[in-house]
Amino acid sequence: MHSPRLSAKAAAGIVREINFHDSRIRTTSTTVAELVAHYRQRELGDDNARISHSTKRGYEDNLRRWVLQRWAKYPLSAVKAMEVELWLANIGRARSTCAKLRNLMSLLFNHARRHDLFDRNPISLVRQSAKRRTAPEVLTVAEIQQILRALASLEHVAMLLEVSTGLRQSELFALKWMDVDFETKQLSVTRSIVQQVVGACKTEASQKPVPLHDHVAKVLQEWKRQSRYSAADDWVFASPVKDGQKLTGERTSCAARFFLPYEALESQNALAGIPSAIATRHFCESAALTLK
Repeated sequence: MHSPRLSAKAAAGIVREINFHDSRIRTTSTTVAELVAHYRQRELGDDNARISHSTKRGYEDNLRRWVLQRWAKYPLSAVKAMEVELWLANIGRARSTCAKLRNLMSLLFNHARRHDLFDRNPISLVRQSAKRRTAPEVLTVAEIQQILRALASLEHVAMLLEVSTGLRQSELFALKWMDVDFETKQLSVTRSIVQQVVGACKTEASQKPVPLHDHVAKVLQEWKRQSRYSAADDWVFASPVKDGQKLTGERTSCAARFFLPYEALESQNALAGIPSAIATRHFCESAALTLK
């Protein structure tokens, strides 16, 4: 549900479009802030199912934190490729983040062109690589097994399922028991969930069946036997606090932060030898991990 402030900005975007097509009012003074308001109203509303909820949240966050902070008052005609390129080079963020900001600004200008709010896209000339400067550090099989041995049932199942399938956290937490085929040892990934909002998967490729390792299938079957919520339409990680109507916790985030009880793990020396940056940010970045 949009705030009154956001709704006012969205209305301003519609007025701007109407005025743009009125030759008596039309000027070249459309600003980036006005374009963003128009884009929000047309593309980021709840009724637009073409863009996933998680993508909308990402766009909103980057618009608010980065694009509007720097470019809000700029007329579209004043946004120059070299100035944007220099800005991205000096904001001190990862290349992948800079690439997302560059692509989002390009999306805005393409939106302006599509709606006849502007006649060109200066961001198409902005050079920005998304390639990592260094290879990411990830948890090894031994390190994952070290943590798994110290985890209780819920956390153990969640982490084991994630590292063995490579599912996104939003897909992992959106699993229902109807999605698990123990006979064929496969998962059907048909939905995702972010901030308790259920939607489609991020890509069509995500919806392909995911094979389950024999050990993972056995652990998952035991978890189903223990769970109070084991009907076909129940969440695999249902919240007992919410009587199974919601997932465990009020939000989905990186499972490493969401599930792992760090104080307990540290007291058991379960994180010994594992760099904290890895333990708090990554499980693994491979599509699947061979379990031993």
